[in-house]
Amino acid sequence: MLRRRLNRLFGGDEGRVHSRTIYVGHKSCPPNEAYIPPKFCDNRIVSSKYTVWNFLPKNLFEQFRRIANFYFLIIFLVQVIVDTPTSPVTSGLPLFFVITVTAVKQGYEDWLRHKADREVNEYRVSVLEDGRRIRKMSAKIKVGDIVEVEEDETFPCDLILLQSSRDDGTCFVTTASLDGESNHKTHYTVADLESDLQYLSSTIECEQPQPDLYKFVGRMHIYRNSQEPDVRSLGPENLLLKGANLKNTQKICGVAVYTGMETKMALNYQGKSQKRSAVEKSINAFLLVYLFILVSKALVCTTLKYVWQGKHDEPWYNEKTQKEKDTNQYLKMFTDFLSFMVLFNFIIPVSMYVTVEMQKFLGSFFIAWDKDFFDPEIQEGALVNTSDLNEELGQVEYIFTDKTGTLTQNNMEFIECCIDGFQYKHGDGSSELDGFCVTDGPVNKIQQKAGREREELFLRALCLCHTVQIKESTMHRQDQIDQIDQIDQVDGLGVDHEFLHPPQKETGFIASSPDEIALVKGAMRYGFTFLGLESKNMKILNRNKDVETYELLHVLNFDPVRRRMSVMVRSKTGDILLFCKGADSSMFPQVRQEEVERIRMHVERNATEGYRTLCVAYKHLNAQEYARADADLREARLALQDREEKLMAVYNRVETDMILIGATAVEDQLQDEAAQTMEALQGAGMKVWVLTGDKMETAKSTCYACGLFKKNTELLELTLRTLEDGGRSREERLHDLLLEYHKKAVQDAPPVKLGITRSWSVAGHDYGFIIDGASLSMVLSSSSEPNSRRYKNLFLQICQNCTAVLCCRMAPLQKAQIVKLVKNSKGNPITLSVGDGANDVSMILEAHVGIGIKGKEGRQAVKNSDYAIPKLKHLKKLLLAHGHLYYVRIAHLVQYFFYKNLCFILPQFLYQFFCGYSQQPLYDAAYLTMYNICFTSMPILAYSLLEQHICIEVLLEHSTLYRDIAKNAMLRWKLFLYWTALGIFHGLVFFFGVRFLFSNPALQDNGQVFGNWSYGTIVFTVLVFTVTLKLALDTRHWTWINHFVIWGSLAFYVFFSFFWGGIICRPFLKHQRLYFVFANMLSSVSAWLVIILLILLSLLPEILLVVLRKPRGPHARQLAEGGLLQASRSLLSHHFPTST
Repeated sequence: MLRRRLNRLFGGDEGRVHSRTIYVGHKSCPPNEAYIPPKFCDNRIVSSKYTVWNFLPKNLFEQFRRIANFYFLIIFLVQVIVDTPTSPVTSGLPLFFVITVTAVKQGYEDWLRHKADREVNEYRVSVLEDGRRIRKMSAKIKVGDIVEVEEDETFPCDLILLQSSRDDGTCFVTTASLDGESNHKTHYTVADLESDLQYLSSTIECEQPQPDLYKFVGRMHIYRNSQEPDVRSLGPENLLLKGANLKNTQKICGVAVYTGMETKMALNYQGKSQKRSAVEKSINAFLLVYLFILVSKALVCTTLKYVWQGKHDEPWYNEKTQKEKDTNQYLKMFTDFLSFMVLFNFIIPVSMYVTVEMQKFLGSFFIAWDKDFFDPEIQEGALVNTSDLNEELGQVEYIFTDKTGTLTQNNMEFIECCIDGFQYKHGDGSSELDGFCVTDGPVNKIQQKAGREREELFLRALCLCHTVQIKESTMHRQDQIDQIDQIDQVDGLGVDHEFLHPPQKETGFIASSPDEIALVKGAMRYGFTFLGLESKNMKILNRNKDVETYELLHVLNFDPVRRRMSVMVRSKTGDILLFCKGADSSMFPQVRQEEVERIRMHVERNATEGYRTLCVAYKHLNAQEYARADADLREARLALQDREEKLMAVYNRVETDMILIGATAVEDQLQDEAAQTMEALQGAGMKVWVLTGDKMETAKSTCYACGLFKKNTELLELTLRTLEDGGRSREERLHDLLLEYHKKAVQDAPPVKLGITRSWSVAGHDYGFIIDGASLSMVLSSSSEPNSRRYKNLFLQICQNCTAVLCCRMAPLQKAQIVKLVKNSKGNPITLSVGDGANDVSMILEAHVGIGIKGKEGRQAVKNSDYAIPKLKHLKKLLLAHGHLYYVRIAHLVQYFFYKNLCFILPQFLYQFFCGYSQQPLYDAAYLTMYNICFTSMPILAYSLLEQHICIEVLLEHSTLYRDIAKNAMLRWKLFLYWTALGIFHGLVFFFGVRFLFSNPALQDNGQVFGNWSYGTIVFTVLVFTVTLKLALDTRHWTWINHFVIWGSLAFYVFFSFFWGGIICRPFLKHQRLYFVFANMLSSVSAWLVIILLILLSLLPEILLVVLRKPRGPHARQLAEGGLLQASRSLLSHHFPTST
């Protein structure tokens, strides 16, 4: 007891207990007990990463964890400690620049987070204290405070709803910022509380904070007049989450149960795992090669230095001091090795990381600014949540897409229904139905129809079995009924479409799912109108204009495991009815089997036509059955432990032996240009997998409509239905089917021509693969480990040889498992997941690239995605145009950086052979420092942002161009060796060309000779002009920015060289080696001639290659015919041929 009280007093480890006790309004309960206020965290939100005090050390630690930064730090320290040939400034300044730019960027981002935190924490809220309403900052809310929130305000913490301004004790909220669901959700007050909360004396016992948004278990003890406390169960329907908004309710009062970083929103806030692109991995591999070259150069020079010194006497002008003679020989060799490492270290391009970061950051704005991505319906365009994966958009091999809301619009429209096996289809025309023709029209005009009593029972079920609410309106309820009476009625059926599809402002429906609204509107078509829920009474207007009232007793909520929901209602006559609706697979086992067959054929036909289907059933409950169900439900809802499992058991027990009445069909139309988008993506070599929770027939129909399955596609089906055929065990049948499909799709498939990757257009036969969730579970988790591994391999090989794959009845976790399975398969293909709902988040996070659709299922997918687009059709341009261009640009940037640094350092290496390996620098320290920072950085940055080697229209028209850059084609070793060889060639030309010039020492009119700094300056001048003009030759899309940075960089180099050579200020005199060297050099005609000749000689092979080489590849003819010869001389055809 003492320990418990001490823990409560000092805020002991809450993790050790399973629940917390909260005193509502900070009042002791019962009143005669001493009140010890429990210690909980305050309501401050902290999403920032740094503080003023820890920013510098923490940021530096994180930056130096990068290999390149740490390497240059070591080089800088070596220059400071050891007597090296170059100043520490040469490596320290670029490193300082890189670290500073990154720190400023990260500091700015964290400042924005601090600013957002401050806005949230300083937001003023209303709190009730001692009957008074006071305003205080959100950060000062404590657990137990009673908070008042008004309409359209955001809940400042997690609250238990105590009071609502609505008469029925409900309130509506939107949780788009939490789970992405934009539909209104209904929450309920705790029943039978005092109207004046000042006199409320109660405690809340609930679970400790946990991140699941949909779970909450608790109970409330209400103390009145020294009696035994009343106990009320608390669930998710009573909990208002921080970040949600109050809608359609004037105000509510609630007690704070979780605050600050313990709210569900804060517990769900976690940084997404860092995704690395294939380009980054290539950069690291290339860095290792150049690091090996660096070490080799240093070893060669160190070895040759001591060989040379052994053969030559020590020169009289460079005699060693006594201290140098006494130094250990091996230590001297090691310091010489380090000195050579420092001298050659610029072969590692540290500034490349900054340029790549800037290219990605600035390049992401082009996606956000693209007007083609703007959707006038939602008034939004594309959104970039991470810029690190721009180039990965050009490498996608597998696309995993959701169906509802992604391939389809998630815009539900009631199409038809089936009652007792008879079809009811609103509208004109006729349809063939099971061998006899029926004329569609009003209910009582159908020649073959169910009895009137069954029709009305079915329509009542649609009007009562839901969680739809009527939005508050200024119009009186009787006025609404009068308005309905005025609508033209044809034999009890309202046909006024202005009402049936209500655009009117006075009334509207609120529901957590568009399906439910579609069903309620469907019932309106046939004369039954839902009027709303008032004080636990549901009112409906029947076909006779009579208002029927039903007392709502219990709602058995929908969950993805049961896949159904039910309501218990009591009619005015005292009859207790259970109405239930759900997926056919979950409903058929719960109903009497004699009714199943006549409904099943309609459900399957509707699913084949692409409609979403639900089955409807009912059950009469006698007094004893209801009393038992009521007691069991109340007991389960009061449980603190395993509440969900206990409720599930009661639900399943109640929802048995029901009578099936009929089924509904709701249409979810395809997204605009869905078929064209899928065709383009498949033409680009990407394989599309559809992962959906829908039933197989509906999803299969959608796949046909999208063009993923063709008429001649042979479907290979691995579902429970096929596993149960043949009378053998499922495990044996699974094994046989996998082997059979593997033989068809893999072993007997014609060989693919060499050079064509991921192509099925040349294959003689197309296959499509269909699997359901239950079968997938068997594949992924077979009873024996060897079998499981074998099944996965067979499954993957079959899928990889199919045109398209459909996975239906998938749980969110299974979607992520599928993505992970493909992502980790042989070759590590690049995967992309696209979805629009909270159930797609797991696969979006799992894939290399996650795309969120700004759909009707909220913004959770958008928040967790890397990129967000308004519609599926925008995926085509995002991948085929933006992705293609980003990849080509950054691949060229990486190769170019390594090339120009090799050109830069190779003459320095060669110079050591002519200076006795004395570690004498060829270039001035200013040139060493400025080369990567100023002289050559801006042109490649502009190129990597603006280059279009093929225009966007052609890329969109010829989707097969996407295949030319597949599998990281522009960063393969073959092309890397080409750029390396080009760097070596240019370095040799620079060095030996200038050396040939220096064979005649008298290069000036007055007979004076040039010195070693003049030699290095001429080499450096040729170097800067050549690498810059090389980039100009590679540029296909010229803008004024390209002209400005290319010619401006060259002009800046000339200006800087004149300026630097003229400085005679005292601080610089000690390091001044180029005093008027550049001006003196340009006074020599020979120097001018050599500079121009060497630049032309270096670039001549490149110029000849561009001019003489004919366009190659499968698309060269189309590009040339379209007047795009310039585009055909792109980097793709310029650097490597495309096989045909």
